[in-house]
Amino acid sequence: MEVAASSDQYRSSSSSASSPARRYYLPKPGALRRPISFEDSPDWDDIHPDDTIHLASAASASISIASSAYPSPSPSLPPGPSSASTAACRERKLAGATLVWKDLTVSSLAATTNRFSDRLVKSSNGYALPATLTVIMGPARSGKSTLLRAIAGRLSATERIYGEVFVNGAKSPLPYGSYGYVDRDDVLIESLTVREMLYFSALLQLPGFLSSKKSIVEDAIAAMSLCDHADKLIGGNCFMKRLPTGERRRVSIARELVMRPHVLFIDEPLYNLDSVSALLLMVTLKKLASTGCTIIFTMYQSSTEVFGLFDRICLLSNGNTLFFGETLACLQEGPCLKGKGRASDAARIVVLTWRSLLIMSRDWKYFWIRLALYMLIALSIGTVFTDIGHSLSSVMVRISAIFAFVSFVILLSASGVPAHIDEVKIYSHEEANRHSGTMVFLLGNFLSSIPFLFLVSILSSLVFYFLIGLRNEFSFLMYFVITIFVCLLANEALMMIIAYIWLETYKCSLTLIFLYVIMMLVAGYFRIRENLPYPVWTYPLSFISFHTYAVQGLVENEYVGTSFAVGQIRTIPGVQAVRGSYDISSSTNAKWVNLLVLLLMAIGYRIVLYLLLRLDVRKHARMLGNWRSWWPSVHSATGAK
Repeated sequence: MEVAASSDQYRSSSSSASSPARRYYLPKPGALRRPISFEDSPDWDDIHPDDTIHLASAASASISIASSAYPSPSPSLPPGPSSASTAACRERKLAGATLVWKDLTVSSLAATTNRFSDRLVKSSNGYALPATLTVIMGPARSGKSTLLRAIAGRLSATERIYGEVFVNGAKSPLPYGSYGYVDRDDVLIESLTVREMLYFSALLQLPGFLSSKKSIVEDAIAAMSLCDHADKLIGGNCFMKRLPTGERRRVSIARELVMRPHVLFIDEPLYNLDSVSALLLMVTLKKLASTGCTIIFTMYQSSTEVFGLFDRICLLSNGNTLFFGETLACLQEGPCLKGKGRASDAARIVVLTWRSLLIMSRDWKYFWIRLALYMLIALSIGTVFTDIGHSLSSVMVRISAIFAFVSFVILLSASGVPAHIDEVKIYSHEEANRHSGTMVFLLGNFLSSIPFLFLVSILSSLVFYFLIGLRNEFSFLMYFVITIFVCLLANEALMMIIAYIWLETYKCSLTLIFLYVIMMLVAGYFRIRENLPYPVWTYPLSFISFHTYAVQGLVENEYVGTSFAVGQIRTIPGVQAVRGSYDISSSTNAKWVNLLVLLLMAIGYRIVLYLLLRLDVRKHARMLGNWRSWWPSVHSATGAK
């Protein structure tokens, strides 16, 4: 349908995405205003001689993409006898999904009343169609991200939704694999390349063989124009700069594309991007939408060029919908979306273990710095306490060396806090998108930490063991190594718990150092455990200290079964020589009991971590914080009555 430009108002650009044969006229000189349409973008310059701009359909736009950037999530129907535009519409309808939200209201838990009374979004209505870009715009705190999360079904426990959301005409939530959600903040693994990051993401999300996933990853890389950066480290290194902000944003989006979603939700895709990067990213998203994907995203503001790429706009202010660019009938039904297959738990555990090992080998904060510190502390303590001999007078000195080694090895573990915080953040992001699970994450993290911790334990223990001159038998050496290894296993679990609680390097480091100092005080070195005040210090603190069981087991390993000469005739057993300065058992099995306790602590802390992650304690803690802020006001109001 063509209407003269002098007599008709211009239609909004949303019509162009769903009407394959429409023409828009350029304004005549003297026109009061000019329509904002995505003809202004660098990719659409098909200007005809008759002063009209012909907008190609979404299907034809996708054909023009030379790299075939993003394959259709669903198989295309063979074109029938109808026109090419009809076939394109059928293909688009299969590839994307039609979303409609009606009278959508979102309330949050009010801090003063402890009720869902604060309305963040108020009776919003709108829709999004396949092969289109739908943007939710508004000022800060207008409810943009809340509306996006409500449509995607990702509201928190402190928020409640009212109204209806339809997916292809059916009132049902989006199943697994049918949508992707990109947060505003990029949560990426700095020590992986772009291709590796996407490959591991595909392995976690998709079932099937490895070879098929490589092609999916390459498609996602091409879709987001990341070919030039595919083999670059995301975080960079001393010889390479970190990935620019625009490319990091593209990686976050590409990570969701490996699932080939029908609908893609993006929270602030242009966050922290300059104008050029923003325009280029929006052009990429426009091409992605032209292949059939339904894209809904939020935005604070945009330039005229970026604005011209949008198909549909929902304008919010203080939770109210001020404008929605409706140009089509939207209540069209399509096929019911079905959930896609996902990788098995066993496969995801293997993938996470493999990924974590790769990260540890590249992340200097987690592996290389800690290994260097452990070797340095072992060498320092070993040289300080070298040549102490094996006489009765050396007993106290050797115990001091063992205590110092155990204490400082555990203390220096705090250098790995930033890596643990990154792991928890990655888990939170992947778990929110159902790419991972609590048990899968914990098992993958545990299995991947074993080689690293054992390597650190054996290297540092060998240096310390022979410099100090401990018992020269292989069985005693292996007990020493295994004790340090299991002690570090337990400590790693404690560090993960603290990292999850705070998620801040300073607070985590401060908390861990405080706990380590308390454990050192109650370990029985500064004062024998029997002489400690029983409440608090003996029980429970001395019973939950790594140092207590590690030092006691290592001292028993060194002195049980030995004897020392007193004069030329008399000898005393090693246990008696030690008991003046440290409390140990004379039983040959006592050291194995201490090792077993350390192993149970390593398991117990991981069970605690599992419960924290599974129950999402941080979310409930935020709710408790709201309740605590509400309680004083209620109490004061009651007292006033």
